[in-house]
Amino acid sequence: MNRPTPDRSQERSLRSSASSQFPSWEGLGVGSWSQRTRSMNRRSFLRTATVATTALTGLSLKRAFGAEDAAGKTNWPIGCFNRAWTNWSYDDALDGIKAAGYKLTGLLSGQRTEAFASSAATPEYLDSLKKRIAQRGLAVNMTAIRFKPDAPLTDNIADLRKQIENAARLELKFMLTFGVDQPAHYENFYRLMADAAAQTEKRGIQLVLKPHGGGSGASEEILRCLEKVGHANFKIWYDAGNIIYYTGKDPVAELEPIAKHVTGFCAKDCPEPKGEVMSQFGTGKVDFKAVFAKLKSVGFNGPIMVEGVKVGATAEETTANARANREFLEKVLSSI
Repeated sequence: MNRPTPDRSQERSLRSSASSQFPSWEGLGVGSWSQRTRSMNRRSFLRTATVATTALTGLSLKRAFGAEDAAGKTNWPIGCFNRAWTNWSYDDALDGIKAAGYKLTGLLSGQRTEAFASSAATPEYLDSLKKRIAQRGLAVNMTAIRFKPDAPLTDNIADLRKQIENAARLELKFMLTFGVDQPAHYENFYRLMADAAAQTEKRGIQLVLKPHGGGSGASEEILRCLEKVGHANFKIWYDAGNIIYYTGKDPVAELEPIAKHVTGFCAKDCPEPKGEVMSQFGTGKVDFKAVFAKLKSVGFNGPIMVEGVKVGATAEETTANARANREFLEKVLSSI
């Protein structure tokens, strides 16, 4: 059995007053209707009225199409993590992600000889990594952070600051933490994240928390983390599959109190607590449509990052499964 990962909103109102939707007759050069019509001859009146009507029609059509666009197709970026290809090399993973039709990836799982953005990565390695990703026509948006919960806080802060420097060199937009499991580690975790949130903010990187059991199990624990860290640059990447896996709770209900803090989504399905998560979407109990509808209602705009994929006997079979999960998500998004 594969365990889950090992290791706001902006609301646009289309309402406006009638005066902001349509210009006044005076604003269109018509002036007072009763005064102007008396002095106009028939030709000038028709010309001016035509201009006014055209302007009004153009504005109302523009607003109508704008409303349709704003409330129409949901087109959030869909990327894919490397987790499904950890049985093979990272280059195999990149090739598979590209072949599966993705344009975006993230550095979620450790992979053979790869340092990724860890404190052990050298500048030369990071520059090479960046090129390897770009050569496939892919963009990379995030890395998972690593630390030892039992280590002294000062050591973890120093190590994580190095990871942040490395993430900045890779031009990443997000750094993701899985939280900690043991209550004895909670307080140092909050302090570590508070420091990291401030440091990442300076570099244009957002620090995000993934539901992962323990201190980030479900909405109650996640809200506690947000409160304790107390920094606006500390957000959530929701994982509905992990809510089921670790807690058995309803992912839609658990999303409700934290939805406004969500800036990314880790996509996986799960049939039951401790159930298989490296699987095909639609085989478990995650109601993706309901989850996405809730996120859409609070102005969420992606990204969605595919994590759960059934691992095949070959890298190519795994790639086919990753493609199917992308297509599944696209169909769900087109329905909300």
